[in-house]
Amino acid sequence: MERLLQHLQPPSSEITPEKDYLSRREWLKMVGLVSAASVLAACAPKESALSTPEETGNTQNIPLDELGNPANTYKEITNYNNYYEFSTDKQAVARLAEKFHPTPWTLEVGGLVNKPRTFGLEDLLKVEQVERIYRLRCVEAWSMVIPWTGFELNKLLEQVEPLGSAKYVRFTALLDPKQFPGQRSQLYPWPYTEGLRLDEAMHRLTLIATGIYGKSLPNQNGAPLRLVVPWKYGFKSIKAIVKIELTETMPATLWNTIAPDEYGFYANVNPQVDHPRWSQRTERRIGELNRRETLLFNGYAEEVASLYSGLDLRSNY
Repeated sequence: MERLLQHLQPPSSEITPEKDYLSRREWLKMVGLVSAASVLAACAPKESALSTPEETGNTQNIPLDELGNPANTYKEITNYNNYYEFSTDKQAVARLAEKFHPTPWTLEVGGLVNKPRTFGLEDLLKVEQVERIYRLRCVEAWSMVIPWTGFELNKLLEQVEPLGSAKYVRFTALLDPKQFPGQRSQLYPWPYTEGLRLDEAMHRLTLIATGIYGKSLPNQNGAPLRLVVPWKYGFKSIKAIVKIELTETMPATLWNTIAPDEYGFYANVNPQVDHPRWSQRTERRIGELNRRETLLFNGYAEEVASLYSGLDLRSNY
């Protein structure tokens, strides 16, 4: 366990000082990707809808989130990755992921559903693709702004018709030590697993990402299918998903199994609840020098706080 905790400890530059957090700024219209009528209205998927700053050479083309924060560049997003299946070294992941094969791919969806089904990747890409600019907040107190392409998870779950007894959703990633050198380590209970409550999974903000910046999802970012839940810490965003099961009981998850006192099942971004070994009140946005105040629910409280009405967010971290 001591060896494991050494892997989990972020560098000193990512451990935050104590400060009061800022209240959430007024919800503004998302620039370029949504209409004024609906903050999160889906856009028609277009391969060329988003150009990377590297492609255009014009930083004025960088998309903004609804708070006015510029998206991180494609280079930043694809070269600073937590993906322990490849490596614990964030800057080594992209190189190690080059030979990963995300196609062909199938996703098994079953459990407490009326119509269990196995989907091919080609089937999933036919589900209405939307473009969303979301903030990503890592539990290690760094963050990014990422323009995702993908589909709302609820659109997929509706196809398999959840039973009334279903209360949770369990996600399982690919187990393949030949492609994932990190899975040869016995420090972790592979494969990577994660879970959500069913109402969290059905929320319109919850995506299965298939791309970034209008391009196919890179291997190092979780190709071909990655869960994105923007109000939760990044470790909830399981990558390379091969199985989704609806269950009646709360599923075990990798990080909650390893260190339940440090990584809770809910993992909602909360500046008032510190990690046992560092503060969560501020964060370091990749590409910026100064630290930012962390927002409750990562700034999405207006949309998701009602999910946790009456729930003690300190004990259910």
